[in-house]
Amino acid sequence: MRFDWRAYVARAMRLWRGSLQLRTVALTVALSTLAVTVVGAYIVTSVRGNLFDQNRDQVVAEASRAILAAQQEFTDADEAGVVDDLEVVQSQAFDSMRAIISSDPMVAMFRAPGQSGPPPVLDEASRDFSAEMVSVSLRNAIVDAEPDTLTWQSIAIPSESAQEPGIIVGSRVQLPQGQQYELYVVYNLSAVQETLDFVQGSLVLAGVALVLLIGAVAYLVVRLVVGPVRVAAEASEKLAAGQLEERLPESGDDELATLARSFNRMAESLQRQIRQLADLSLVQQRFVSDVSHELRTPLTTIRLAGDVLYDQRDAFPPATARTAELLHAQTQRFETLLADLLEMSRYDAGAVQLEFEPTNLVRLVEDAIEAVEPLAQEKQTEVRLLAPGGYFEADVDARRIRRVLQNLLGNAIDHGEGRPIDVYVDSDQDAVAIAVRDHGIGMAESDLEHVFDRFWRADPSRQRSTGGTGLGLAIALEDATVHGGVLEVWSRSGEGSCFRLTLPRRPGESLRGSPLGLPPEEVLS
Repeated sequence: MRFDWRAYVARAMRLWRGSLQLRTVALTVALSTLAVTVVGAYIVTSVRGNLFDQNRDQVVAEASRAILAAQQEFTDADEAGVVDDLEVVQSQAFDSMRAIISSDPMVAMFRAPGQSGPPPVLDEASRDFSAEMVSVSLRNAIVDAEPDTLTWQSIAIPSESAQEPGIIVGSRVQLPQGQQYELYVVYNLSAVQETLDFVQGSLVLAGVALVLLIGAVAYLVVRLVVGPVRVAAEASEKLAAGQLEERLPESGDDELATLARSFNRMAESLQRQIRQLADLSLVQQRFVSDVSHELRTPLTTIRLAGDVLYDQRDAFPPATARTAELLHAQTQRFETLLADLLEMSRYDAGAVQLEFEPTNLVRLVEDAIEAVEPLAQEKQTEVRLLAPGGYFEADVDARRIRRVLQNLLGNAIDHGEGRPIDVYVDSDQDAVAIAVRDHGIGMAESDLEHVFDRFWRADPSRQRSTGGTGLGLAIALEDATVHGGVLEVWSRSGEGSCFRLTLPRRPGESLRGSPLGLPPEEVLS
């Protein structure tokens, strides 16, 4: 199994974006670590510099006294006329140097270059002294300097385990007979390095402990703040989901308690207003339903009387006959309006029952086109069905979908300006889609927001051939929604409109897309 680092990175990013507590603690720890590192580095640098300067000054002072003592031994021997036994004098000089120096240094004496004649004494060095510790630059500096002038240099002293820090101090001394020798003293600073390592280790431990302490304090503080905020967010989600009785616990007098009290007052106000609106909506629904039911009986009587007059209109004078025709048409429109109002009241009350059955959508569209064919012929409009083939069968309430299609086709014919109307049907494994596309006057972009509103018309002054009630698209939208589908619209002024109905093939499934574009791509080609 291959390691998918992208998935872990994505998961970490989601965790980072989704947790305020994590971001706060992480940033606090990061900034604290940076601050502790900077301060620790400054302290270590200062301590190292101070320790080195202090030990360097002490070493140089001791080396100066020791080299002066050695020079004094050689000077006394010269004054006493001792020239044959200078090895003893050299040994005495080394002893004098070790007596002055507090630690056990390494001492070496080499004949300076450029001397003539046989050396009065042999080069001498302590057992642990290595000629590699004397660099060329140091030796040149001593040769070029005046006698009795001290020159020092930091070096690394070889040892069995690792190199140790040290300082080498050198100067020239003059032996009897005017011979010049280089005298070196090496100091081991490993004790100073151990002190510095201890200080560094202590600072590291203290820094880690301090960062952990700051992180723990930040976690506790953020938890005290984020905890109530998280509770408030959960309560807000429950309120948004309709649980209007949800409240926050109130305790104390601090800012969080004030937030809880303000939230609870807001929730109570929202609950009260929502209940008032719900009561008003319920009264409105009951009123519409009751009025619609109460009007059905007198409307039936009026329709029967109007039908009688309409059937006998040929025996009436022209003006009376026209009145009978208008009465018949408006009675039918009034009856349709009452039926639509009753249907809307059922949707508002949540009393709609669907009768699902396997339905061939192409056949359903053909039936709807056949139903509006007289109107299409009257408007001299051609209705074209475009179905490329595929999974056209779906479980739907055929009566309601047929009503949606007839409404969309009637609107398209009414606003299509006599131009052809294209009806597209397509489907995939999950969804079916029907698009009704006209090439008429279209709608402005501002009108699209209201096209599904009840009793809304884009152009109230426009004469309609279908005698609509203003509730057709609102009912169509409810029919689509109750199926778990969507009804969408596209329109441009002067280019026409396109309504697309997308339904799941099986009840209860969620839509992941539509098989048709909006408008379908074939229309744009």
